[in-house]
Amino acid sequence: MPHEKYKILARNSLLMRALPDVHVDAILSQATWRHYERGETLFMQEDPADAIHIVLDGWVKLYRMTRGGTEAVVSVFTRGESFGEAVALRKLPYPVSAEAATGCEIMHIPTNVLVQIVKQDPEVALSILSSTFTHLHGLVTQLEQLKAKTAPQRVAEFLLGLCDGSPQDCSIKLPYDKVLIAGRLGMKPESLSRAFSRLGTFGVKIDKSRAIIDDVQMLRDYAGNDG
Repeated sequence: MPHEKYKILARNSLLMRALPDVHVDAILSQATWRHYERGETLFMQEDPADAIHIVLDGWVKLYRMTRGGTEAVVSVFTRGESFGEAVALRKLPYPVSAEAATGCEIMHIPTNVLVQIVKQDPEVALSILSSTFTHLHGLVTQLEQLKAKTAPQRVAEFLLGLCDGSPQDCSIKLPYDKVLIAGRLGMKPESLSRAFSRLGTFGVKIDKSRAIIDDVQMLRDYAGNDG
């Protein structure tokens, strides 16, 4: 049986928190729970989408391999976030691969379990649609950043997203390695290094795996500057 704290996290995830308790209990009773070490594969591109996945702790990256054999990071998910809903319910293969970016705890919901619940209560589909829309909105935001923001601005927004509302200064541990940060932000590792250097002008210091921001508001103003 999963640890009680992971059950609580699962109940509070975006996908499950809108569901009636009776459905949540049914899902929890039939879900599987697993720990993954960093670098371990959850599934590969084109595998049958036989489950929906909720991250309970740690980080998971989704990626595709290009025709040239390079890895293109599609998204990175963390605690409370889910992925795989749309393809699983349509019985399609996964369009991406998933890998543990850090050690992580994952709950897997068998596709047939959720399909059966949707057939019993069609309103459950609205919760799934809401979760899928959130993923789509995130991808649109990433595309906007790639089109409209410079590399240092994208890095600034990434760091600000980790500050948890700190109004003045902020010291944060980078959640995963710099190669993945670069991939998530649509740049090469050397471009990320140059962006970190550029942000030094705005009070950002990178010390190994930690970022120190002297003036959060100044960095926020820079990230939001369209000029």
